[in-house]
This record gives sequence, structure tokens and C-alpha cells, in this order.
Amino acid sequence: MEKFFDYFDIRHRQDVMSKPASEDGPVITLSRLTGCDARLVAEEVVNILNRKEGVRKWKWIDKDIIHYIARELNINSERVESFYRGLGLSDMSEMIMAFSGGYVSSSRIKKAIRDVILPICREGYIVLVGRGGVSIAQNIPRSFHARLIAPFYWRVENVMKKKAVDISKAEEYVLNTDEKRHQLMTTFLEKKVLNIDYLFDITINRKSFGVEETAGMIVSMYETKTGHLKEAKPLSYPK
Repeated sequence: MEKFFDYFDIRHRQDVMSKPASEDGPVITLSRLTGCDARLVAEEVVNILNRKEGVRKWKWIDKDIIHYIARELNINSERVESFYRGLGLSDMSEMIMAFSGGYVSSSRIKKAIRDVILPICREGYIVLVGRGGVSIAQNIPRSFHARLIAPFYWRVENVMKKKAVDISKAEEYVLNTDEKRHQLMTTFLEKKVLNIDYLFDITINRKSFGVEETAGMIVSMYETKTGHLKEAKPLSYPK
């Protein structure tokens, strides 16, 4: 994945951001409640799309993106990863200041994240897992936004198996991570909202469908939506 970021320098990003909005994408964002196996689903979505289209263009991104954001801010990647684990923007700034003696403002962190994620989404052929992508990529015409959900204790059991923890620790992890991911999505919206359901084109209950079935539905609905949007008018992006 490092090779993917190597060529995505500032000049390349400027070229991507200067092209007509109608040429943006395609991009699929994959949001999830904790314990829904989003990475496995993203990998399968990419496999299906590359196989169907006879290409190897499609890639999926998750936590790898933090390395580029850290480079953007000239800070250690662990500090950006801590933000994505749920530290608030102000807490993140205080942590950086404590470790390095230098202050990185909340607005600068937020801008760096958007400045990295938006061009990657606009260039296209990306399945982006989490990272606030559904909020940042909302205005891209050729975009599709999926959300994975499941009953609380189905997800708790999944976390218990994967992390080898007892039920109380798994419950705490699921509750805390769900809250932090919700906060991350709303951070990048122009207006604060209580309900985020409108952000998604499809919501899938992972208890009812396996990884391959879930990925297949996402690809099918993505193809339907992008087919309908071929004549979409260009949209402007918030600064």
C-alpha cells in the first residue's frame, strides 16, 4: 500500500482536484458498526469489481491512509492513528503538543485528513473503509455509500472471537468504538446531525448475509446507482 501513496504527491493531488467534478470517482465508501468484518467485505468488493471489469484498478484502503496524513502534518503516524481510534480533535492537538513540544491545531488536523482523503476518492477506483469517508465523499457523483450493521450481541460475539476477550471487555469495546466512529463521521459534515441514515445508499445487516453475499449486493447496487448517474451535473465541493 505504501507504493499507492508514493505517487500521490502534492502536484498529483492538485491535478486531481482541478479536473471537472463530473469525472470524479468511482469510489465506494464502507462504513460499519464495530464487529461487522468491513475489511473482509471491502477486499471481496475489490475482487469482484476487478474480476468483472477485467482490470486491477480497484484497491481498498483502511488504516494505511494514516501514514500519508502523518506525512502531511509531519508528525508520527501513531498520533494520527490515535485520532482514528477516537480521540477528539482537541485531545489530538494536546497529545501532539505534549509529545513534540509543537502545537498542531484542530483545524489543521481536520484539513489534512480531508486534503488527503478527498483527492484519493475523486481519483477513483477506491473502496474506502471508515476514516470518515462517507462524509468527505458525499458530493462525488460516481460514489456509492454502504453501511454494515448487525445486532449488538452478534457483534460482541464476533469481537470476542477475533480479539480473544471476555464478554464484558467485548461489550465495552463495541460501545466505545461505535460512539467514536459516529463522532468521526459527523466531524466532517457541514452541519451537525443526530441521524446519519441519509448518508448511505444501502444498509446491510451482516447477521443475515455472509461476506461474499454482502459484497455482491454492494457491487450490484453500486452498478445500478452509477448507471443512473452517468448524466449527473457537476457539483461544487465545500472548502
